[in-house]
Amino acid sequence: MDIFSKIDRNMGPLGKYATQGHGYFMFPKLEGDISNKMVFRGKEMLVWSLNNYIGLANHPEVRKADAEAASLYGMAYPMGARMMSGQTDYHEQLERELATFEKKEDAYLLNFGYQGMVSVIDTLVDRNDVVVYDSESHACILDGMRLHFGKRFVFPHNDMANLRKQLERATKIVEKSGGGILVITEGVFGMSGDLGKIDEIAALKKEFRFRLLVDDAHGFGTMGETGAGVTEHLGVMDETDLYFGTFAKAMAGIGGFIAGDHKVIHYLRYNMRSQIFAKSLPMPMVVGALKRLELLRNKPELRTKLWEVVNALQSGLKAQGFNLGNTESPVTPVFLSGEVPEATNLTFDLRENYNIFCSIVTYPVVPKGVILIRLIPTAVHTLEDVEYTIKAFSDIKKNLDAGKYATGEIVDVMSQ
Repeated sequence: MDIFSKIDRNMGPLGKYATQGHGYFMFPKLEGDISNKMVFRGKEMLVWSLNNYIGLANHPEVRKADAEAASLYGMAYPMGARMMSGQTDYHEQLERELATFEKKEDAYLLNFGYQGMVSVIDTLVDRNDVVVYDSESHACILDGMRLHFGKRFVFPHNDMANLRKQLERATKIVEKSGGGILVITEGVFGMSGDLGKIDEIAALKKEFRFRLLVDDAHGFGTMGETGAGVTEHLGVMDETDLYFGTFAKAMAGIGGFIAGDHKVIHYLRYNMRSQIFAKSLPMPMVVGALKRLELLRNKPELRTKLWEVVNALQSGLKAQGFNLGNTESPVTPVFLSGEVPEATNLTFDLRENYNIFCSIVTYPVVPKGVILIRLIPTAVHTLEDVEYTIKAFSDIKKNLDAGKYATGEIVDVMSQ
């Protein structure tokens, strides 16, 4: 059988909608400056789907730093992997500043957040070790699990009683194998917006011997007194052995980092295959990240503005009876009831009649019968944006409850 023949039979859970939805529901094109309003298919939209949390994407100081670095160095420098020929003073400076910000001994730059997390897990654990992780962990963590040849146990989301059981199982195994235990959770869970119970997990170190790795992609820059993340917010920076952050959200860039004790980071620096065999992060991205980190540290008013918008949006939606789940972060999920066709027509209504662009999530990402609209408020949104969105959401909920979206058909927007 031709290995490609299966594509004709099964395009996958999302790919099966590609003919109807490509360019509109999947792979849409947002044009113009990254901001609260952008252009989609020729129309200006109020956008709630970009992780530009504190508004750095088009901050004038950021744009200036990016442009000057690109002009001075180009996008090619430095050439080669860092271990061979791609090391610079700026790469080392960024690592030092990130480590200091996270109150860790050392940090290591990663070319990409997703790839980086996969490779961190692959490098840290072997067949004698056991990994215990939260059931709602991001796909990068799950893919890291696929590379692990040892045992792995999952605990239901934020279920501390079950985590204890998994730690008991893991402890029995490593007592025989001679390995160790790695617990992985997230700071902010990107779909639901709730926080990992990192403080309660850390407290279990009094009874069990394990190391704790926290993926804080959505928390870095948004949570904590200084923006250092959920570990700062919960007061467990010291108890978190490895802190993982990405530049793709609050930093509005590309790349990521892992921070921890010097000996562990040094080990990762010399053993992470995704970095050893990959070209160094280009200089404009490194210099740009230094400027972004400087603004994150020194302009708390950006984070204050973010939370002003977050609180207005979330309190306003709750006042109108919307279910936002257990979010404790800027991530704002709106849970509705309906199937895929209803979600499709609801999305079309929001975009075409209200000029609102946001992310809609349906089965298989969430259970059947659930429509999840995920809103990402940022520091560049306004209170007028919030007021308009709450009114629009009240309208679409009335339409949904009245059955106006239950046509059972996917709207053919490609022909319009």
